[in-house]
Amino acid sequence: MGNESLASLFRRLEQLNGIGAALSRERDIDRLLENILEAARAITGADGGTLYSVTEDGTALKFEIVRTDSLGIRLGGTTGKPITFPNLPLRHADGSPNDSLVAAHAAIHDRTVNIADAYSAEGFDFSGTRTFDARTGYRSQSFLTVPMKNHDHELIGVLQLINALDPLTGEVTAFSEADQGLAESLASQAAIALTNRLLITQLERLFESFVNLINLAIDEKSPYTGGHCQRVPALTMMLAEAVTATTQGPLAGFQMTDRDRYELKMAGLLHDCGKITTPVHVVDKATKLQTIYDRIGLVDTRFEVLKRDAELAALRRQLALRPVVDAQAEGREQQALQQEIHALQEDREFLRRCNTGTEAMQPEDQQRVRDIADLRSWRNPQGVQTSFLTAEEVENLTIRAGTLNQAERDIINHHIVATIKMLETLPWPRHLKNVPEYAGGHHERMDGKGYPRGLTREQMSLQARMMGIADIFEALTAVDRPYKKGMALSQALAIMCRMRDNGHIDPDLFEVFVRQGVYLRYGQEFLDPEQVDTVDIAALGFA
Repeated sequence: MGNESLASLFRRLEQLNGIGAALSRERDIDRLLENILEAARAITGADGGTLYSVTEDGTALKFEIVRTDSLGIRLGGTTGKPITFPNLPLRHADGSPNDSLVAAHAAIHDRTVNIADAYSAEGFDFSGTRTFDARTGYRSQSFLTVPMKNHDHELIGVLQLINALDPLTGEVTAFSEADQGLAESLASQAAIALTNRLLITQLERLFESFVNLINLAIDEKSPYTGGHCQRVPALTMMLAEAVTATTQGPLAGFQMTDRDRYELKMAGLLHDCGKITTPVHVVDKATKLQTIYDRIGLVDTRFEVLKRDAELAALRRQLALRPVVDAQAEGREQQALQQEIHALQEDREFLRRCNTGTEAMQPEDQQRVRDIADLRSWRNPQGVQTSFLTAEEVENLTIRAGTLNQAERDIINHHIVATIKMLETLPWPRHLKNVPEYAGGHHERMDGKGYPRGLTREQMSLQARMMGIADIFEALTAVDRPYKKGMALSQALAIMCRMRDNGHIDPDLFEVFVRQGVYLRYGQEFLDPEQVDTVDIAALGFA
């Protein structure tokens, strides 16, 4: 071998080493497959080539990447151009090996096939190749077909190169022994890189499946939170992309890599995983007196008892008047009875309205509930005269806003503590190490008055602050909550403006949220049409 040939071989070996390192760094499967084929073509000087993968059932070879430079053919991979060629079966219907196809033969027998001229080769069926050549005017001549196997010696693909080109004359020539050796070395390295990438992808899919399994479990517990677990991460990513695109202001330097995006997405999907520990009757509490069921029915029953007691008392008084036969007195008794029944009915309707908890309760209404409890009494099933409402019922019926009392709010708030505990117990890899912090901070406030850790703005990552805004906006606009109606965009943004002003949410992020129209994109995708109203951002303080 001459000095020039030896130098060329060394250059190609160095190129092979560089290719191996580059393949090991690639994360995207489609780009990895493309790189494998392009690298093989580069080191062997091939005009074209095909990369096949083995189908999941292991019965055929599937076209993944097809390239032919002289014809300008680029199919599969990242090109977006699908490959319509049928799969190559590895065996015939009777189970015998499909040795007529060179790619199948190389795969089945685990050997490299080097053919100088397909048109004169014996033992293989190149009719499809001839048809392709006749249609395109191409001349498929030399073939180098190399099987790719993983560390378990399992077939994962086949690398096929077509028409080696002489670097000096450009003429089609046969693939040399050096070409074959380099291609086999590359196929071995590529198989390792591809196997590793597939294993990592499978593990990532498994992890994402577990995340979705948790959300499914929460969804099965309560239909009112399942949608929330999907919408918050979607809105978080919308805001994150808007911040990434920002070129002015204090957030102009924020950037995300694909790994950063994946980490934030996972945190979003897991941000409420602790709700799996929250009692469903608290999560789903639609009215103030609801526990396992709505206890307003018990209050209704007591009113019916009082009405009957009033009727019985009136009848007894009327019977006492019978010997006297005083029609006026009996009329007054009837009038008093109707007044008492009317008063009972008013109190009953009042308590039913209080039970819904849809609006902020006024102090005078809270006092009226207490008065009903103190001034009215009923005879319970044990025959004991007792207060009309229990202390626990008074506490619930006088809830100022919403349907949860303080104890129930503490239970609900504990879900974030459970989320943090659950996530911090996991052995996160380096590229996901921030998931617990991102997911665990969405109930904190910028002024340090949030929970569970009372963090301030400076103590929180930008991603955790993003998730806080997404969590609040989703909650305000959600239409699937049992205790409230979903707000329109303008109403929700007006409330969030006040939250910004009182130190609840990050003002810089909220400005991007509004100015970049994140709220509108979310509304168009996730909200009912009647909620997507016109928003005057100038009126919100954004000139």
